[in-house]
Amino acid sequence: MPRPDIDDPDLPLADLFHAWPEAAPVFLEKRMLCPGCPIAPFHTVIDACAEYRLDEQDFRKELRRAAGSPETD
Repeated sequence: MPRPDIDDPDLPLADLFHAWPEAAPVFLEKRMLCPGCPIAPFHTVIDACAEYRLDEQDFRKELRRAAGSPETD
């Protein structure tokens, strides 16, 4: 099964953590409780950024960097 698109706005966090476990520390460094959260299968990066009042574009850049994905800005 191919890896999902890390920038897919509908990608559930649980799927993101499964495909890119190296992304979890990005959340933890910001004191986000998303890794291991029972809501992770239902929330997206959009939801998490809204909940924690983070700039989504900046946060996505950090995720892509951690995952070794190319920058897309």
